[in-house]
Amino acid sequence: MDRDFAAQSPATRTALLVFLPFAAGYFLSYLYRSVNAVISTDLIDEFGLSASALGLLTSAYFLGFASLQIPVGLMLDRIGPRRTNSFLLLLAGSGAVVFSMADGLSGLLLGRALIGFGVAACLMSSIKVFTLWFPLERLPAMTGRMMFVGGLGAISATVPVEAALRVTDWRGLFLVLGVATFAAAALIYLAVPEKPDSRPDENFASQIRGTVGVFVSPLFWKIALGTTLFQSFNMAVQGLWAGPWLVDVAGLGRQAVAFHLLALGVATMCGFLFWGQLAARLARRGIAPMTVLIFASAFYMAVQLLLVAGASDLALLIWIGWGFFGTAGSLAFAILSQEFPVNMTGRATTALNLLVFLTAFASQWVFGVIVNRWPLAGGGYQPGGYAVAFGAFLALQFAGFVWMVSRRR
Repeated sequence: MDRDFAAQSPATRTALLVFLPFAAGYFLSYLYRSVNAVISTDLIDEFGLSASALGLLTSAYFLGFASLQIPVGLMLDRIGPRRTNSFLLLLAGSGAVVFSMADGLSGLLLGRALIGFGVAACLMSSIKVFTLWFPLERLPAMTGRMMFVGGLGAISATVPVEAALRVTDWRGLFLVLGVATFAAAALIYLAVPEKPDSRPDENFASQIRGTVGVFVSPLFWKIALGTTLFQSFNMAVQGLWAGPWLVDVAGLGRQAVAFHLLALGVATMCGFLFWGQLAARLARRGIAPMTVLIFASAFYMAVQLLLVAGASDLALLIWIGWGFFGTAGSLAFAILSQEFPVNMTGRATTALNLLVFLTAFASQWVFGVIVNRWPLAGGGYQPGGYAVAFGAFLALQFAGFVWMVSRRR
């Protein structure tokens, strides 16, 4: 295998050394994001969590993630993606160990928040390193490939996690994840080459002014206001509420839930790859990525109408559609990276990520608060609560969709 690698051209070897280590980190970040959908019943049984407490616990990942986005943007543009991502992944590994040793909700919250801190740079550092090493016109395709790897992480958080839980418990699982995360941090730091002359000339004060400039840019808000809720609600539901919905509304057992979540993960993986490649190809024909995003978002809202209607007999179709069409929102990061100067792409993309993950935190928690307003029935949450929660968030997404369409030009 080493001889095969050495036989590659220098450009191919560099591309692999840039892509694969960052892909390992992003794989783990997506696994962490989605794993609670499978272990939620274990946490409920052991700690007696309510729907709102479960939503708060799982969304602590998003809050920790969001709180570091502005510093991460500055770090990416100042010290580079290799150092930034490898350092933060050490926090994620530590968070996994803390989570595995928790004896109550406070310990779980701390571990989950540390994981969120630690994976805060996984995607943005990947996008940043792509802007340094690849032509800008390849960004949608490269970002799509990275998110394809994220989809693999989502898949690994379903049937493979369920299989692992037959060998160990959720605590042992998180210990293994912690070790894997430490290894990914070392791989990124030791294997990824440093781009010559990629360090910025601007001082820290100029960087801060640049960050403020992103937030006051009409171009930024044109993209951010329309896409934030689509991305955040997709993550909030896939990372937690898809699993309980399959139990409480569709009436499925644990193995069937894991299978449906596996289908959701496969659809997510395919969607990331498909939308990135489609946007890159259509751009060469003069069709903007924003147009692709708008059409995919319309289909995504149509899928959510089925959830509002409680169409549990279409559960498999619904969640495949959720994963496939919901991933198109990730095109917003490539769109931003193409519109801002290379020395500001870290701050531009992390500014959007800040909004996405703050909204994901609120969405995952508020969804649980809404569901919790209906009394428990038969040990689970009532279907009516899910229908109202999905309907409320769909209405908000439709408002964002109208904004996107009105600002498309």
